[in-house]
Amino acid sequence: MSHYLVQAVYKPEAVIALAKNPQNRVEIVRQTVEKLGGRLESGGLVFGDVESELVAICEMPDNVAAAALSISISVGGAVKSVKTTPLITGAEGLEAMKKAANAGYRAPGL
Repeated sequence: MSHYLVQAVYKPEAVIALAKNPQNRVEIVRQTVEKLGGRLESGGLVFGDVESELVAICEMPDNVAAAALSISISVGGAVKSVKTTPLITGAEGLEAMKKAANAGYRAPGL
């Protein structure tokens, strides 16, 4: 399974609704992740960042399941944006750097 960082920004009316009726939305996200065959490793609210208000790190079976999670959050209507970023381990990053060193790519004009 692969890991993904999911970031969402609520619409103003959703923030107002949550202020009037507070609820733990992370648990709702957890249920959705699990229905899609994944596992929510961590999640919570972010403050002081206009780019995201709800963040989660999920382990999903594949890109299709991760995309389904992102789509399901989007179509719920409470968020104005969702961003899903695949994550790799440090070892995978090192392997990618080693492969890149021998890939033969040259920048234009060099």
